[in-house]
Amino acid sequence: MYALYVPALLVAFLISLLEFTEVVALVFALGTDASSLRPVALGAIGGAATVGLIGIGFATVLVAFPSHYLLWAAAVVLAAFGVYLFRSTLRTYRYARGNAHSGTPPPSRHDAVQFGGGFSVGAVETTEAVIVLLALAAAGYGFSALIGAAAGASVLVVAAAIVGPQIRRIKVPWLKLGGTSLLFTFAIFWAGEAVGVAWPGGDLFLIPMVVAVAAVVRGGVALGVRPPPSGSGA
Repeated sequence: MYALYVPALLVAFLISLLEFTEVVALVFALGTDASSLRPVALGAIGGAATVGLIGIGFATVLVAFPSHYLLWAAAVVLAAFGVYLFRSTLRTYRYARGNAHSGTPPPSRHDAVQFGGGFSVGAVETTEAVIVLLALAAAGYGFSALIGAAAGASVLVVAAAIVGPQIRRIKVPWLKLGGTSLLFTFAIFWAGEAVGVAWPGGDLFLIPMVVAVAAVVRGGVALGVRPPPSGSGA
């Protein structure tokens, strides 16, 4: 019962690494405009734990649950937070250009919104991972799947703890621009999945998509911080 089956362990490790890498990326994105990552990180942990417990106790229910409802909810949350962060990004760029009032803008406080965003992110990605793990368990490799998933999650926790301080030291305008782009990218990606879009390459399509979205967001910022034409009325 407790013998390790290496192929199942590797599958569980890789799927957990893949899905929770996206969680970590979005935790940093959602926490870009705040002084602490704690609310969004706790939300992500809560979402992951909730889905994980449902997977353990009600496996067949979880598999049968229409995932597009959860994807739609997460897409709406991320898009809404993306709009909020885009506005904050504009303020930051305007401040950097000297177009805002003197003084450092106070950090935003939106812990409840961050927690909700983190919860939806953790729930979506954990759902995708748990469905794969349940399939491995149904084939008789539950213990190997559990060990592989735990190993993948542990690697990401350690990696996030190591690189987190370096990420937080990136210049604020760039960090907000990247965070806004990530939020809009995942909102579009998950909304597409909810309506049945088959993205080319699956999750790998996120790479060119985030580049394209970042270009659009940067263009929007450039338009937003452009000074009015000289001689125009106040």
